[in-house]
Amino acid sequence: MTLKEKQWDHKQEKELFEQWEKEKIYKFDPNSKKQIFSIDTPPAYPSGHWHIGAIAAYSIIDMIARYKRMTGHDTLFPFYLDRNGLPIELIVEKKFKKGIWEFEREDFLKKCQEYAKEYSDEIYSLAKQAGLSADFDDYEHTDSQDYRTLTQTTFIEIFKKKLVYEDLRPNNWCPSCRTTIADAEIEYAEGKTVLNYIKFKIKETGEDLTIATTRPELLSACQAILIHPDDKRYKKLKVMNAIIPIYNRTVPIKTHAGVKTEFGTGALMICSYGDGSDITYFRELNLKPIEAINIEGKMTDTAGKYAGLTVEAARKAITEDLKRKELIAKQEIIEQRIPLCERSKTRIEFISMKEWYIKQLEFLDDLREITKKIKFYPEKNRQILSNWIDSLTIDWPISRRRYYGTEIPLWYCTKCNEPLLPPPGKYYKPWKEKAPFDKCPKCKNKEFIGDDRVFDTWMDSSISNLYIAGYGEPENLMNRAYPTSLRPQGRDIVRTWLYYTLLRNYQLTGKQAFENIMIHGMGLDAHGEKMSKSKGNTLEPKPILDKYGADAFRLWAASEANIGEDFRIDENRIAGSYKFLTKLWNLAKLIGGFKQSKASDLKETDKWILSELNQLIAESRKGFEEFNPFPAATKTREFIWNIFASHYVEMIKGRAYDGDPSALYTLHTCLETICALLAPISPFMTDKINRELYGKSIHKEPYPENNPTWQSKILLELTPKIIGFNSEIWKRKKEKGIPLNGEISGIKIPSELKQFEDDLRKMHKVV
Repeated sequence: MTLKEKQWDHKQEKELFEQWEKEKIYKFDPNSKKQIFSIDTPPAYPSGHWHIGAIAAYSIIDMIARYKRMTGHDTLFPFYLDRNGLPIELIVEKKFKKGIWEFEREDFLKKCQEYAKEYSDEIYSLAKQAGLSADFDDYEHTDSQDYRTLTQTTFIEIFKKKLVYEDLRPNNWCPSCRTTIADAEIEYAEGKTVLNYIKFKIKETGEDLTIATTRPELLSACQAILIHPDDKRYKKLKVMNAIIPIYNRTVPIKTHAGVKTEFGTGALMICSYGDGSDITYFRELNLKPIEAINIEGKMTDTAGKYAGLTVEAARKAITEDLKRKELIAKQEIIEQRIPLCERSKTRIEFISMKEWYIKQLEFLDDLREITKKIKFYPEKNRQILSNWIDSLTIDWPISRRRYYGTEIPLWYCTKCNEPLLPPPGKYYKPWKEKAPFDKCPKCKNKEFIGDDRVFDTWMDSSISNLYIAGYGEPENLMNRAYPTSLRPQGRDIVRTWLYYTLLRNYQLTGKQAFENIMIHGMGLDAHGEKMSKSKGNTLEPKPILDKYGADAFRLWAASEANIGEDFRIDENRIAGSYKFLTKLWNLAKLIGGFKQSKASDLKETDKWILSELNQLIAESRKGFEEFNPFPAATKTREFIWNIFASHYVEMIKGRAYDGDPSALYTLHTCLETICALLAPISPFMTDKINRELYGKSIHKEPYPENNPTWQSKILLELTPKIIGFNSEIWKRKKEKGIPLNGEISGIKIPSELKQFEDDLRKMHKVV
């Protein structure tokens, strides 16, 4: 047999993928007796065109899934989309140029679903084009009835365990999204702001007290002035009061050890709420908050003549008035970390809202112990999770005042306001459905109102591994596929998806969620910069896949960086992978022209290359066992390009044409092994080669294992000497103007290479 096509045409990838689907090569069998390897695949988010870096990351996950199948596992590799939450909502708002509150709820939900479907279809198409061997049929998206039912059911479970409570407290509030957000949904931007030194009056003495603040718009919400108890500058002020400028309201001056004497003037204005420290001070000092900013991000009536202005406009107006009244001593430009909503990029405010919370603080020690049992790849990324757990100070607010999400399954008695849980196992829409009970168990009232809020989208995402294992179903995989074998994900969602999954799984099962966690790096542009449309440095994935094919793209992805490291997305390097695959195809075509032969008495040259091949197998397996295809990709490329094709094939070509069984056996053994080593990485070409030359799919073959009879440390040590000798002969021929296939005289074979002398002489035509 030989390869029919003269050149590899990556357009054949589509035909091969369709053939795989017909053959059901990758179909997960829940009744299989094999050991299950379960992957909690990140549900892709269809909030826009799929990022090329994301496709690279999913391709890496697919390589792991393919490797595990080849090592005898029944691999649970799901693929579905995360279609809940703010990103889709914000895009719909932007598209129609109006806020969510301006839509009828049903109409808004319909538009979100239409938008999500449009980009879902694109993601599925690209996933298949990239060669993902996932199960595309048996899973529904996170906005499906089945998935949302499980989210609500798990909420009902932990509610009954008394792990959920409602409270009125200040929270992170996004004025653009108009909802509470968790700490994990905040990102920080470095920026410049103005530090204003504002003159207050001491009521008892009439003296000025200058206080530095970046938020003069919150003067109306000031409830105290704090000074450090040991600050000698303000010793006499400890029992006095201050008059707020513009508002002429009196507030007490109090001492607190938490005041930073080096900031500003050392006197601190405590308002509700300028930042997180204000919230802490209000709680500790039992101060009554004043609501200065409303849910729209505008000033309330408490701001007086500034009411109705946006925060920015009010800051500017108040500053101008203070200057006119000569109440600003000076101004400074300072650097500041500004908290932003990660979705809308709007500056967050702190507003008191009644929300539902899941208890998490009391579980932090348990989670610390659980994470010690989980293996991290790379190990250094464990610290990202540990740092986040150590930073948590409040429970998780899970209610959101949005529409496109899983509804909170609660009704409230209109008489006593008792929250009432429905029975689990059904998907509920309390904002539009009749309550599933006749009377309130507490007061016997028969009228109820449904909660109109939805869950934080991480409530859905945090049960993804339970969902794929059939948690709560009569017949499920929980006893065989849980804890989940592998959670692969980016480091940017460690504090959200990873942390919340560990928390929720522990609360629901009392167990660790995962055996292994693999955290990959981020895709950057060719210069190491973050990709963004505004910078114009993005690469659209479909044209790349169309031009070079999935195999070249995947080989580039596997070769670009070790797991955990950021990788650069450079079309030139993808083109380089394509050139390598062309080399592999030509090599396979050459070898395919020789008949196969059974093993016979191997020549020393053949023993040498098999020893190198054996070492390659060991390095490739070790990498994959650590969920890292980088060694298999880079070492196999190096083996083919720098050793096998350039040296071994040239050394034994004469014997091969003469029909030497040792050479023929070794050539085909190496090719079959190379195809198997690269099968998880470049699945199309390797399968095509194997089917045409050896009559079977490479994806039904086992991953190569070490052969002790091939291993020879002595022969391995001779590799650089063989390469060095061959390179020297080529160099001499070039210097003398002799073609590479021309004869050369005066060459002595080094004594350490005597066992290869016959092959070396034939190769170089030494006379």
